[in-house]
Amino acid sequence: MTHRFGVDSYPRVMLMALCETGTRGLLGAAFGPAAEGELPYARRLVNRLTPDMLLLADRAFDSNGLPADVARQPAGRAPRRRKAVDIPPRVQWLLDPMTLSAAFVTNGRLDIVATNALARALFAPMFDGPAVDERGRPNFARYYFLDSGSHHFVADWDDAVATTVALLRAEAGRSPHDKALRALIGELSTVSTDFRSNWAAHDVRLHHGGVKRFHHPDAGPLELTYQPLDLTLSVHEAHSLTTYTAEPGTPDEDRLKLLASWTATHVRHQDQSAASRDPSR
Repeated sequence: MTHRFGVDSYPRVMLMALCETGTRGLLGAAFGPAAEGELPYARRLVNRLTPDMLLLADRAFDSNGLPADVARQPAGRAPRRRKAVDIPPRVQWLLDPMTLSAAFVTNGRLDIVATNALARALFAPMFDGPAVDERGRPNFARYYFLDSGSHHFVADWDDAVATTVALLRAEAGRSPHDKALRALIGELSTVSTDFRSNWAAHDVRLHHGGVKRFHHPDAGPLELTYQPLDLTLSVHEAHSLTTYTAEPGTPDEDRLKLLASWTATHVRHQDQSAASRDPSR
């Protein structure tokens, strides 16, 4: 805004941001008086670049020395990436006593990294499909977009996939250098038009509670209340503990209890078989 005497009424500020085009994650930002121009702020962000990145910049930067600054960027100054975290035994000790609630732990990429017996039974279609990695861990995003059976298992499929993509986008903003997350987003973008259309919506969401409906192959229709909680295990990776339970006094509670009973019987049989094979037990 310019005053009638030709003097700005308010100071002018310039903001320069460095973003990743795939995830829209913010890698860095610099700002200050507009009078300094674009180049000083752009140069402040050069150290955010890593050797595996392709820089896309406005043509105005071609002749102002910025490309030379980028070329001189040392290869060893890559920012620290999140490391995969092993789940400590205490987490499994927390999950196992929850016999009437399906409880599991996910990381920011929505891999199921720990589960109790009822959650394993509830999400059996995920564990038995193509969404499982080499460690036997299913991923919600891969299940929804790569397994056609998810359309039948999850009653509110459209809402489920929209929430899943919004959670992945939020994680991409928190951890733009996560190689596993980049690979997951790239894989789904390549093979799934549904993922691409949801990703293009740019929705971001944090974990929150709600209600989901399932068509379980053994227990039948289930309407369950779920509640996620942040689980602090490491500074390197985010985790969430989620529980699914049924409203007391409803047919859904009866069906969930029946699934829990079947699961407990199966676990006992497994333990007995293991004990018979191991004389030391």
